[in-house]
Amino acid sequence: QSFKTRKVSRFSVIKGVVKSRPSAKMLGMEKKSFNDTRLCWAASGTFTMNLEIIVLAAGQGTRMKSQLPKVLHTLAGRPLLQHVLQTAQGLQPRAIHVVVGHGAEEVKSALAAFPVNWVLQEEQLGTGHAVQQAMPGVDADSVVLVLYGDVPLITGPTLEALVALATESPALLTARLESPAGYGRILRDAAGALLGVVEHRDANAEQLLIDEINTGVLAAPARDLQRYLPQVGNANTQGEYYLPDILSLAVEEGRNIGSCEADSELDILGVNDRVQLNQVEREFQRRQAERLLREGVSLADAGRIDVRGTLSCAADVSIDVNVVFEGDVILGRGVSVGPNCVIRNADIGDGSIIHGMS
Repeated sequence: QSFKTRKVSRFSVIKGVVKSRPSAKMLGMEKKSFNDTRLCWAASGTFTMNLEIIVLAAGQGTRMKSQLPKVLHTLAGRPLLQHVLQTAQGLQPRAIHVVVGHGAEEVKSALAAFPVNWVLQEEQLGTGHAVQQAMPGVDADSVVLVLYGDVPLITGPTLEALVALATESPALLTARLESPAGYGRILRDAAGALLGVVEHRDANAEQLLIDEINTGVLAAPARDLQRYLPQVGNANTQGEYYLPDILSLAVEEGRNIGSCEADSELDILGVNDRVQLNQVEREFQRRQAERLLREGVSLADAGRIDVRGTLSCAADVSIDVNVVFEGDVILGRGVSVGPNCVIRNADIGDGSIIHGMS
């Protein structure tokens, strides 16, 4: 079976070294091949089938001002963490490890249906420390992808592109923001090679002008994590062990660090307060509405429909304003839904008319 990389002006691979920063779309990978065979085409021309995913979900989320663990707050009617786990499952990894801390038992209970390995981080000492807690359960020959339980909009193709760069050395997902305040900045040399990450609180005035930021999403061979994580220190303003510090350790050994840019700022938006929760909710619903429109569904107003579960529509379906779909809903051919309706866990037959206010 052969895999090809689309030729683009900003991306080239020479002897396995990434010479510029591709986005997920620019890699042009065959998603079907990745998912069906559990093989991933790497920049070095090699394959890996031993993907393991670590999801960090231990934070308290104090800015949510809630007793509920942050990752259990809902997006489209389902916990934030559930969205991340479903995306992770789509990559068909060998194993998924979820690091929990605050409200651990509540989180485990809420997501008990997912076949994951639960790892307890008793003290929240930073992302590097969190990943280290999960490493004893990771196969040394695997590639590890690190995700976050409060970043629900990240997409499978973006993650596939990142994993493809991490079979031989660590790789980082970055993004460019007009307002990068609060994010760690990406440090590069004059040739564009990635040198490391400096956290916002530790950055100097010149570094604060950098608009390329660390999303926190990282992939690396498990053996690299096993070697570098014990070397990560906490000599920073937060006194925490930062996962991206493994990148500078790898650079010190003369290794090349891969990176790719997220296609959208919203893909990597983490939920830290209810303002951001509302942002990801509206973006999620916008994407759902766009999907329905492209599938031939007539929407009276794409901004006034909420899908809080799954919605499958046959041909010639029309949906009026302020309709909420909850759970698993199927609309048959020619179904018409009037305004201000709530439809929950239903299979609506062909030609049915749902009158307004139902």
